[in-house]
Amino acid sequence: MNILLNPVVISVFILCALCLLRVNVLLALMVSAISAGIVSGMPIEKIMNTFVSGMGGNSETALSYILLGMFAAAMSHTGLAGVLARKIAGVIKSKKFLLLFVLAFIAMLSQNLIPVHIAFIPILIPPLLHVMNKLKLDRRAVACALAYGLKTPYIVVPAGFGLIFQGLIADNINQNGMHVLKADIWHYNWVLGLAMTAGFLWAIFVSYRKDRVYEDINIEEDNEIKNIPLKLNRSHYITLLAAFATLIVQLWSKSLPLGALVGLGIVFGAGAVKHGKMDKLMDEGIGLMGYVAFVMLVAAGFAAVLKYTGGIETLIDAIAPLMAYSKFLAIFLMLLCGLFITIGIGTSFGTIPILAVFFVPVCIHLGLSVPSTVIILSAAAALGDAGSPASDTTLGPTAGLNADGAHNHIKDTCIPTFLHYNIPLFVFALIAAYLF
Repeated sequence: MNILLNPVVISVFILCALCLLRVNVLLALMVSAISAGIVSGMPIEKIMNTFVSGMGGNSETALSYILLGMFAAAMSHTGLAGVLARKIAGVIKSKKFLLLFVLAFIAMLSQNLIPVHIAFIPILIPPLLHVMNKLKLDRRAVACALAYGLKTPYIVVPAGFGLIFQGLIADNINQNGMHVLKADIWHYNWVLGLAMTAGFLWAIFVSYRKDRVYEDINIEEDNEIKNIPLKLNRSHYITLLAAFATLIVQLWSKSLPLGALVGLGIVFGAGAVKHGKMDKLMDEGIGLMGYVAFVMLVAAGFAAVLKYTGGIETLIDAIAPLMAYSKFLAIFLMLLCGLFITIGIGTSFGTIPILAVFFVPVCIHLGLSVPSTVIILSAAAALGDAGSPASDTTLGPTAGLNADGAHNHIKDTCIPTFLHYNIPLFVFALIAAYLF
């Protein structure tokens, strides 16, 4: 089959085109899924059944986001997020580059130390938009800073979400004929972290360092946050304890929903937030993260249709003969294939099992080392996470930065993060995998 007629290739092109035309991501994903099914010859009834049943593939992720949204709302009601936002504003003053580093660092903490993932962004970022406007800070740089903090830790830090990602890499490599320890993955992936850092520095100091003026629209803040003093109180300490408990339970049980549930239990049980506000927190949690959770569900349905069409296997089979010509070309094609698949599916974690079945045997056949194989699979999975319209790495920053309607998801988040992270990841992984 001609690669250009492959259902995966066609559907990803349609997805990107629709998003660039500002079609809602949910609708774009559905249209792209239907297009992939039609191109592959699937009956429309089968397409929709596969799509709907496949949505369950991200049900745990969606549930996690809703619960984490509740936890983030609890942070708002206790005033902890407001205190943090005010302290950041007080420290930053006129140092806009310092603000970018602080936001990137907080995003890192959300992945490994206090695992609320992207749920902190709609709480913390809107109160800071006025500060960003005063600094004339280009929000594309902020999107890149947040994406850096959301993505880099799971690639290189063996804790929190990084423990899950690196565990998946190790398990899938071992299942497909090559042996590697989970504890060794981060030793090899440092080069990918270096690539992400290079992209981050280029974005904030070169691409988006110039002033950008935004209309300063007053964003309504909750009165409870405004009136809370900057000093930490009992409710704040309980919330911090709940955050650490969420991390510990998640690491112990390997279940983020359970961790979030325990954290909420501590917040309510210890009285940091009154029981009467439980329904309000649920509503706010759904409001904060419901859209992102639903996009994740629809993205899983899209991925299920792509898998059913056989287009992923066909795409890999089509490039397989080309890999016999040179090791360098083989690595290049594997990374390119990973980029294409992850942009469509929108999740690095879900891409790993799809790619490993083919990539690991190819690496063994080519005589590539374990470090090279780890780098190829990790990079191929991570490529496209930044830049994908359906990825939480892009949806999260947009959820906060577009609170006043002045930030476009595609032009101001997806394209900047795609350019500044996928290009260096591709180049660094290609060179490292060839040399190691």
